[in-house]
Amino acid sequence: MGNADKDLLKAEDHMRFALDLAQRGKGHTAPNPMVGAVLVSNDRIIGEGWHHFYGGDHAEVNCLKNVTEADKHLVPESTMYVNLEPCAHFGITPPCAARLVAEKLKKVVIANKDPFEKVRGEGVKILKEGGIEVQTGVLEKEGLWVNRRFFCFHEHKRPYIILKWAQTEDGFMAPADRSPVQITGTQSQQLVHKWRTEESAIMVGATTALNDNPQLTARLWEGRQPLRIVLDRKLQLPHTHHLFDKSAATWIINELKETLEGNVHSVQLIFDHTLLTQLMHRLYDAKILSLIVEGGPFSLNSFIKKGLWDEARIFTGNVAIEDGIMAPALKDEVPAFDANTGSDSLQVFVNKHTHYPYVQGMEL
Repeated sequence: MGNADKDLLKAEDHMRFALDLAQRGKGHTAPNPMVGAVLVSNDRIIGEGWHHFYGGDHAEVNCLKNVTEADKHLVPESTMYVNLEPCAHFGITPPCAARLVAEKLKKVVIANKDPFEKVRGEGVKILKEGGIEVQTGVLEKEGLWVNRRFFCFHEHKRPYIILKWAQTEDGFMAPADRSPVQITGTQSQQLVHKWRTEESAIMVGATTALNDNPQLTARLWEGRQPLRIVLDRKLQLPHTHHLFDKSAATWIINELKETLEGNVHSVQLIFDHTLLTQLMHRLYDAKILSLIVEGGPFSLNSFIKKGLWDEARIFTGNVAIEDGIMAPALKDEVPAFDANTGSDSLQVFVNKHTHYPYVQGMEL
């Protein structure tokens, strides 16, 4: 193995660590991306950091803060590994690219360039003009997967869409009379609540909301509550239902009125073939990076028919009901991930047309 190959392997190892650090901010950084940074001097890590929460210091700054007094003299001439291009603009915090130039780093290694219009190569430009060597594209695919929500939002002007449902081993979502049946176990339910804390919004249709009276909150996992969204064309849902309990911000999508009462927002849209497109525009304007669709087969199939999905997470429980409401059938799906959650099985698929394919070995 030549020196160049050895150097690449070292760079990939450090970037992999940066990506692991980045994901510690999952569920807390939106609408910002998840970013981790590692500072290395003579093959020794002297600093590490990640973006902890939206509005807080960015990964590069936290990494520099993590350097001990004894190692601060090593910062100039060191190499920083960061999974996303350092920012180039003043937002809530100052631009990180300028900070790295001021610290006189020797080199910055980047997985992905930032798609945000106020950065988009400007961070790299600032670094180079400041005399810092820049290398990009190290573990680029892995970086795209970690920040797939952020990239989808900025490149496609809509949230990253995750479809989720549970089905029996014979392919049904519920009995024909919609009577309650427990398809999945406690471990799967807890995982779903964890996912809710990691995404910006969660959505169901009117039938599911009316019949199941879901809370759509994370109660089995500590974290941020997602925006709750329900389709209710004629505003017929009873206000005694959980979606009106003000425990989380809620959008009621309807065609009658646009009002705001506390944290319950009646969002008026036109209920025609463009409804989902209209909704995506509203979510984009509200800086909602990701959406879990947890509705019944009608809502889920509406997204599938339009090809408006990026990822599908399907639980299959160890029960059979022989007849009932069929689970949706995906199209254009590519298998990505399989696991067991207690006695249930979990299959994850990505849309074959997505720009952010699953990378083997990465977490969801």
